[in-house]
Amino acid sequence: MMPETNDAPLKICLLSYRSNPHCGGQGVYIKNLSRALKGLGHHVEVVSGPPDPHLDEDINLFRIPGLDLYNPDDLFRVPTLKELSDPVNLIEWLGVSTMGFPEPFTFGLRAYRFLRNKIRKYDIVHDNQSLSYGIRAINKYIPTIATIHHPITVDRVVAVKTASSFWQKIKQIRWYSFIGMQKRVSRTLSHIITVSKCARDDISRDFKIPLKRFRIIPNGINTDLFCPVPEIKRERNRIIVTNSADMPLKGLDYFLKAVAEISKTRSKIRLIVVGTPKKNGGIEKLIRELGIGKFITFTGRISNDEFVRQYAKAFVAVVPSVYEGFGLPAGEAMACGLPVISTTGGALSEVVGDAGILVPPADSQALAGAVTAILDNPEQAEKMGRAGYKRVHKLFTWKRAAEMTVEAYRETISDYRRL
Repeated sequence: MMPETNDAPLKICLLSYRSNPHCGGQGVYIKNLSRALKGLGHHVEVVSGPPDPHLDEDINLFRIPGLDLYNPDDLFRVPTLKELSDPVNLIEWLGVSTMGFPEPFTFGLRAYRFLRNKIRKYDIVHDNQSLSYGIRAINKYIPTIATIHHPITVDRVVAVKTASSFWQKIKQIRWYSFIGMQKRVSRTLSHIITVSKCARDDISRDFKIPLKRFRIIPNGINTDLFCPVPEIKRERNRIIVTNSADMPLKGLDYFLKAVAEISKTRSKIRLIVVGTPKKNGGIEKLIRELGIGKFITFTGRISNDEFVRQYAKAFVAVVPSVYEGFGLPAGEAMACGLPVISTTGGALSEVVGDAGILVPPADSQALAGAVTAILDNPEQAEKMGRAGYKRVHKLFTWKRAAEMTVEAYRETISDYRRL
């Protein structure tokens, strides 16, 4: 049943097909948005596929079992015959076996199967970028809105362009074949949330969706977690990067080349990369080719508290991404009072603003020059750190994000009633 007044608490169902709490921004988004919505007095439940998000204890989580074939602890396992007797599981296994990424599609089918007898339980369903045909089916029975964090079409272009062989290009095209579904489904939704003006413009262009359907709601930063730690002294020449993935879009390869350049004149430089590179992947190979292994430390998976301590020890944070729909790493570093050097890729300039140093994407020389400049000027670094901290607390809180999201929910519900 719909709320009777515009101020009545909403009953919200958040859908998230892959909410890894340790990797990527979608798990962070679900955890913090659900907390902030609950803090505003709304009833929030989360429906998620594996891996599960880490939610606060007072928020209900409904786990939708899947094959979880990308689980690094049992990668590409062979399902049992009992599992494959479920048609959705069979579709997922065949998709993975033919080099596709069927999880968004199959999660949507499972979500529809889960929700079809619970239609009256919620006022609105909020899909976190699965954009599956199952989401389109849910929208026929209950108001549905989706968040698109950034246009996946950008990932596809970069992945295909940087593929090392024709076969690898074909493999990347096949992997991103789910984009056609996401385009078709997103066009059926009356309202779409995205996190920056840049992301809105690119999604509107690539997905052919009118600009008027979008609501720009920047992500929040968990300022209770990401904050300065005055008792920990910053170490000169210590740089931190959180982009450990071998994904070309993250631009770590460009920054490694910058580190090689900086190391020619600074023998004490130290790069801390939060995460673990793919074994024998492109990043490890590049480090060997550049001969910079002695300057680099990969932390592996670390706790949030250790993450903040790493920020506190660093002298500067670098975000070398070629494209970001928002740029959580930049915001988190700024919240810790750390000066930030970032590319202008995607929406990063919207997050960093005038509180950091901005350089063109995919430009190793520009990155090297900016890092050298900030390492040589501690006063400027301290000033940038203070400016970034103030910017985050003014513009990027989860309370503000939740309030704007609720406004979008109420618009969606109102328009749905009029149809």
